[in-house]
Amino acid sequence: MVELFVVGLSHQTAPLEVRERLSIGADRLSWELERVRKVTAVREAMLISTCNRVELYATAENLYSAAEHARSYLAERAQGLFTEEMLYLKRGKEAIRHAFRVAASLDSMVVGEPQILGQFKEAFDAAEATGSIGVLLDRCITRAFSVAKKIRTETSIAAGSVNVSSIACDLARKIFGDLRGRRALLLGAGDMGEAAAKSLASTGAHLTIINRSSEKARSLAVSCGGEPKGYEQLASELVNADVVITSTSSSQHVITADLMNDVSRARRHRRLFLIDIAVPRDIDPKVSEMESVFLYDVDDLQQLAAENLAARKQAAEKAEAMVLSEVDLFEEWRQSLALTPTIVALRNQFQYVVQAELERTLPKLPELSHKQRNALHKMCEAMVNKLLHSPLTRLKDSGAHRDGARLVHATQELFELRGETGLTSSPETEVTSEESPALTTAKSGESS
Repeated sequence: MVELFVVGLSHQTAPLEVRERLSIGADRLSWELERVRKVTAVREAMLISTCNRVELYATAENLYSAAEHARSYLAERAQGLFTEEMLYLKRGKEAIRHAFRVAASLDSMVVGEPQILGQFKEAFDAAEATGSIGVLLDRCITRAFSVAKKIRTETSIAAGSVNVSSIACDLARKIFGDLRGRRALLLGAGDMGEAAAKSLASTGAHLTIINRSSEKARSLAVSCGGEPKGYEQLASELVNADVVITSTSSSQHVITADLMNDVSRARRHRRLFLIDIAVPRDIDPKVSEMESVFLYDVDDLQQLAAENLAARKQAAEKAEAMVLSEVDLFEEWRQSLALTPTIVALRNQFQYVVQAELERTLPKLPELSHKQRNALHKMCEAMVNKLLHSPLTRLKDSGAHRDGARLVHATQELFELRGETGLTSSPETEVTSEESPALTTAKSGESS
């Protein structure tokens, strides 16, 4: 029995220190995916890693075995920081719904932010490159893209401040009241950095951009009216800045405690606000203990993100309803995968039994003419058709009903058709701690 599921953790279940330990850079995504496929024995698989989540989307014949191996993989990478309560498992329709909600940014810290869709596509591309995308996962993820685009087009979910970078800039405005004339330093010129640069530029702040690639820093500075500086000037720019936003892809702290000790002395303890929106973090958490230095990370932006959601509550409710509708449509398609081979297998089984009985009986009736034998064959065929008419009609109609999967599954069980149908459907059941004590079915992701 092949089943689609997702195992993972997010900002709603795990703190930043765990998420950054599990974080996977884009350059290592394919390598990690190959590794996780080997240890989990899944048929199809896709790994997604963002500042808010690390999740494995997969299909497997033995869901619980695959999920337990996935849990062990995540626990190993967390290096002791992991606890069972952080992990969630979703299967069947709930896994589909979760995928649609994540892609549509309904499960994001900042509901409506656009970055998650791009990250979802990167994860899908990496999975395709490793050959780990099959029929179910391909349909699920490509449908998630369409659902996300539809929601962004037909609702106002993306109105206002819709990403972590703009929320960080909102925080800077709350701190200073007005950023006009203030010195803002942006460290990092990737997608998040670009969004932050545009938000900072709109405030009238004097913007300086530093990036390891001087060309990227220069290009971003030109596009948003900032000033590019070399990486070697980081310390001196920290001395002059009022607010700093960091968003690099470094796996190590870029602003260390030692560096900030020197900077703080040079500033003569003048207040400095640091907003670290990178995962893994760019700034050593010890920096927050220094006098006149105020450090915020992505988890500190939760309250502002909640205010952001409240402003778009109606749009979010409409988007949730759209997701549910799309999940039902997907489920009808998924049921059809099992429906057709089940119908064929059931008819073949009846015909096989009739044919076997005819072959066993006819030799005992040598007096029958050729015409009589043909009539007997036709009679048996008609009996099969009449016996199967009602159940096959019910099966064909089951795709339009919510309990269709249960009916297909029951047919497979009653007539022992599993080996003949290939991909089978199963009734949707809730994963409980008794079934899989190391995994919990998360409810926190269902209402952002």
